[in-house]
Amino acid sequence: MADAVPSIRQDWEAIAKYFQDHRDASIAKVKPASSEVPVELPLDVTPLPGQLLSGDEVHITQTATEHLVAGLSSGELTSTAVTTAFRRRSGLAQKLRDRQVKVNCITELLPERALERARFLDDHLAKTKTPVGPLHGLPISVKEHIGMAGLSLNGGFISFHNHTASEDAHILKILWNAGAVFYARTTQPQTLMHLETSSDYYGATVNPSNRHLTSGGSSGGEGALIGLRGSCLGIGTDIGGSISSPCANNGLYGLQPTSNRVPVAGMFASMMGQDAILPVKGPLSTSLEGVKLFMQMVLTAKPWLTEPSLVPMPWDAQAAIHAPEKPLKIAIMWSDGVVNSHSPITRALREVHDSLSKVPNVTVVDWTPWKHDYTCSIIASLYFVDGEDEDKVALEASGEPWVPLSKHILENEFTKRLGIAELWEWQNKREKYRTDYAKLWNDTGGDRIGGTEERKGTVDAILCPTGPGVAPLLNTAKWWGSTAQWNLSDFPAMVFPVSRVDTARDQKEVPYQPLNARDKANHQLCAPISSQMLGRRYDDERVVGIVEHVKKSIGLPFTKFV
Repeated sequence: MADAVPSIRQDWEAIAKYFQDHRDASIAKVKPASSEVPVELPLDVTPLPGQLLSGDEVHITQTATEHLVAGLSSGELTSTAVTTAFRRRSGLAQKLRDRQVKVNCITELLPERALERARFLDDHLAKTKTPVGPLHGLPISVKEHIGMAGLSLNGGFISFHNHTASEDAHILKILWNAGAVFYARTTQPQTLMHLETSSDYYGATVNPSNRHLTSGGSSGGEGALIGLRGSCLGIGTDIGGSISSPCANNGLYGLQPTSNRVPVAGMFASMMGQDAILPVKGPLSTSLEGVKLFMQMVLTAKPWLTEPSLVPMPWDAQAAIHAPEKPLKIAIMWSDGVVNSHSPITRALREVHDSLSKVPNVTVVDWTPWKHDYTCSIIASLYFVDGEDEDKVALEASGEPWVPLSKHILENEFTKRLGIAELWEWQNKREKYRTDYAKLWNDTGGDRIGGTEERKGTVDAILCPTGPGVAPLLNTAKWWGSTAQWNLSDFPAMVFPVSRVDTARDQKEVPYQPLNARDKANHQLCAPISSQMLGRRYDDERVVGIVEHVKKSIGLPFTKFV
């Protein structure tokens, strides 16, 4: 941002307008300019880019990540052409608006630096006949939460508007060395602690499949952009469902990895340094292979040599393949026992259950949720051990209004300043819960194998909803339990698309008796239908392999997406 940013002493609205003007100027630099959109738009705008872009651009941007990488590495496709196509589609994604609401997923495009990088990669391949790396020429979108040298890094707070990254985040350096092109930065919510994406910088990011609904959060800008195929592969962050939620709401593939596997250095938020609940970074993609490619490439770089908090554990490509002849035991958790699943979620899970039950060597059982209401008290107590002081000070410093979901998360009943002894007490509760849950999992098996703790026939993975319903209405995503449960457990979670809402089949069950007030509020919320597959800690590869086997065996998703 070359121009001077308004001072914090100015009206916060002037600062927000500066950033919005900067975003619009960055989109205006895309040549040829993105097409003008119709004055009146349908609620579902996902088909529109296919109608407003050229045939070649549509083909490129709707090609799966792994096929783009193959074409770029062979020279069949140029990075300049692919980058231009995604720049135009992402610019169009931001312009999809009418009198009602805009999708609003971009904070800035990087047209000059992206094209300079793409041309360099094309020249390199032409001269050497060798790609720079496994992601040679591939455009990747980046959540604004993740630092890029010289660009704003504000954590969703107006008061941090002048904070910039001194260097690229560790993960971006790895992707760059692998040949990636960074071309778009995407929205994040105020405080970063929302399952939606709304801030005083840019307003709300909405779901392109239904603009009355949220795209999820906090990586909701990535979710909406990839959902519109303005990107095929993006980077998100997660501490309570921030990858899982946007992937589920937009019908995408995404992995919330086990903590300390993927590099996290170089992001910015309040309370940096807290380790009661660890944040993670992970991929969101239009394809499952895109997720695998990302994880394999990042971990092949041995990032633990630079970031010593990471576990020195390379990606095991063989473990990410489930052999069809190998027995597989999947447990389905139909709801979390606190908030009931809505009828579209239950219907989709039932279809998966019935289809899996016919697959050779697959056993499907039920999983009973265990104390998931108690989990919420633990994780909510450990999110803001400073009593939310840092967030509140950051908000008050600029005078920006609290958006509704900031109030929801910052004023929850469990949040208070913890003393050292109290923090230890809650961390001990966290560890005991993890231990008890491990026993619960172990007890699904039989005799021990040899002299190990492993047992015969234990559940391999848990299949469950990513939320009580599909993407909720704006400002209503208040139930974190379906995703934050697994951040507390530190289980890897792979989200994948299953189906879409079908009003003819998804009638509300009658009679319906809410479990509690939270359940009643969530039941009324009714886009894409997704599920998540969970594994034990550091079983990330195994989880990805199981999802791939399930996808191929029963033909997921059951309906066509973009």
